[in-house]
Parts: sequence; structure tokens; C-alpha cells
Amino acid sequence: MRLRHVRTTAPGAHTARAGTRGPFRGAKVALTAALTAAALTLAACGTAATGAQPSPAPPAEPSSAASSGTDPSGGHGLHSTGEPAPAAALREGERFATVGMPAPYTPKPPNGGTDEYRCFMIDPALGKGETFLTGAQFTAKNTQVVHHAILFTVPPENVAKVRAVDAAADGEGWTCFGDAGVRDASWIGHWAPGANEVLLDPKLGYSMREGSMIVMQVHYSTLALDGAPAGADQSSVRLRLASGPRTPLSTELLAAPVELPCTEQESGALCEREAAVTDVGKRFGEESVTNVQGLVEGCAKGKARPGPTQHCDMTSPAAFTLHAMAGHMHLLGRSIKVELNPGKKDGRTLLDVPDYNFDNQELRPLAEPVSVRKGDVLRVTCTHDAGLRAQLPLLKELPPRYVVWGEGTQDEMCLGIAVASASS
Repeated sequence: MRLRHVRTTAPGAHTARAGTRGPFRGAKVALTAALTAAALTLAACGTAATGAQPSPAPPAEPSSAASSGTDPSGGHGLHSTGEPAPAAALREGERFATVGMPAPYTPKPPNGGTDEYRCFMIDPALGKGETFLTGAQFTAKNTQVVHHAILFTVPPENVAKVRAVDAAADGEGWTCFGDAGVRDASWIGHWAPGANEVLLDPKLGYSMREGSMIVMQVHYSTLALDGAPAGADQSSVRLRLASGPRTPLSTELLAAPVELPCTEQESGALCEREAAVTDVGKRFGEESVTNVQGLVEGCAKGKARPGPTQHCDMTSPAAFTLHAMAGHMHLLGRSIKVELNPGKKDGRTLLDVPDYNFDNQELRPLAEPVSVRKGDVLRVTCTHDAGLRAQLPLLKELPPRYVVWGEGTQDEMCLGIAVASASS
């Protein structure tokens, strides 16, 4: 995932090459980076428009991989059965459409790495008029290598450009570290371990005009294969499509830096921050380096502050309404929290995951929609634990490193994912 939609209180946030129609659109930004994460298209558990309000309790400080929810036995974290979750009943005006990758694809991570972000153009066959996406259930076909997936919608006027990008790339799809790899594509859904279809109020949905296409970005990680052949993947997604007037949704991404030093017991060349950042650039491109630096500039006034806990404050440039939240980190994640106006009388906790579990990255509907005013502050805070590296078979044989924001499974992220609608 790359940071594409984040807006911070200081210069240095992320520009949206992938585009967004949400309430953050048009805010001043300075980081030409990417996100995704988390990036991710997390469509998660639940079948109703309500959910439990996250507890405002402070994050716990677990002391072992087991207590963090991270699987110390070496599992990749992808425990999908490869079968779609049972579907909730269709609601008025809805229909299902199952679409997927046009042909099998075998991951080929570039630059000597173990990660590949690959995008595939999919025709959702929308039909006439405006269609709304009201739910999505992604199904990972090759569960050994699929790390997460994100769905983007591309408006009809940009479809020809996407086709050109696809045609110019070798094999199925195209490389797209961070986002859709094309301009003006809007995030409309995502999947990560533990996520299933979540249904919000039926009056809400992601708008797709007639002739729009879907770009499905899949993050492949071959880290768990230990050099064995990856095998082909042909993942799919069950779309819940609806006609009739609805309130358009957008996905807003809230990111904080990751500046996690090696433990006192670790040493090596990549324990130096500069070397670690250079390595991220080698594996994912210079834009990833810009992303790392931009987060430091926008969230920490340009000064990297090494430590397990990082946060970032973002000022909303417009009023909007929040409907659901999710958090995304990788295998070293301990806790993540998203707050509205922290420290103020009207402050509240929107998301609190004090015991982060990579295998349970569910989207959490808010008990009631939350109104955010122009000028309000949203804060995302994450805690990571470098000590987990020695406990996880998936990571412990790798050279220790100073961990920064990066697209790989061995790198880290701190990402709050918000489903929102513009306030009238």
C-alpha cells in the first residue's frame, strides 16, 4: 500500500495519483507517494449497518508474539479457505456479480525481492445508468501468496488509458506498487486476512458510472514459500451491485510513519536507517523513498524519531460523515488507534485495536455515523514491536533491519482506513 489519499496538518502528505472523490479531495498535499495499504481493500465481517463502538481504553503492551495475535508458528497470516464467505441476503435493488482475473497469473517479485503488487483490469458489466457497489467479498485463490487486495474503480473516460497500460506490460496485468498504477482510480473496496463482506446502510454505496471498469490490485508475497515456486493465482471477487439513488461513499486513508530500530540484540548493515530506506527504494522504486520521507516531514516536522510508537495528526479540509473504520499493519504490529479531536472535550475514539492481529483485519462499522467538521483533527497511532522478528519463522531468518514504511511483508505500515460520505 502506498499513501495516496492522506492529508496531514503540515506539508508533506500524500498526493492522490490513484484519485479520490471523497471529502479530502483538493486538500493541499506535498508527498508524491503512495499508500495502499495497507494500503488494502479490506472488506470485512458483518452483515448489518451497526457495530460495536471501539473501546477508548489505551493500547495494551503485550510481551509475546502469541499475545499480539501474530502467529509465531510461521504462518503467513493468510488462512483463507479459498472459498467465499456465505452471502447475506440481497436487499432491495441489489444483485450479485462474480468477476475475477481474466487468466491465471504466477507472481514474479522484481528486484530480488519477495513482494509483487500486480493490477488486473476487470469488467464488472455494470449495464445502463449509475451503479453502486454496496458490498464486496474477495476470494484469494492461491492463499499461499496473496497478502491483500484492493479494488479501484476507473471512470469510462479513463478506460482507454488503463487498457494501454495493460497492453504495454508483459503477461497478465501490470506492476503497480502502492496503488492502481493509473491516474483517477478511486478505492472502492479491499480485502486482508480476516476480512469478509461488510454491509452498511443500504442507502450508501460506491458510485460507478456506466462504462466504468474495476482495477483489482493484488499484493503477492512469496516470503512464506522459502524459495519454492509460487504457483499461479486467479483470485475473484463477488460484487454486490445496486441501482437506484444512494449516498456516494469514499475511502479515506490516514497514515503515520514507521520508524522502528533494530533491538539491542540485533545488528547488521540494514539496522542503519539510511541503508534500510535505500533498500526499500531498491525493492519498490524511488517513490517509496519519497513516501517514507514525506511521512516524516508531514507528521514529525521533518525529523525522524525512532521508536515503537508513532502517530500523525490530519486536519480535515471539509465536513464529512464516517461510517466504518479498519486498521492495517504487518507482522510486527501491536496496536492501532484512530481518534477524532484527541485531547479536546469533544474528542472520541473511532477505532481501538489494543491487541492487533494480522489475521483479523476486519472493517468495523461504527455504532452510529460520526460527523467530522472542517478543521477537525484525526489522529492515527500505531505501536510496532521489533522483538517479534526473532519469534516469527517467517521473519527470523531475514537480516534484521531498521523498519520504515514499505510495501513488503517484512516492512511495516501504520494505516487507518475510513469509509466516509460527504456531509450535505
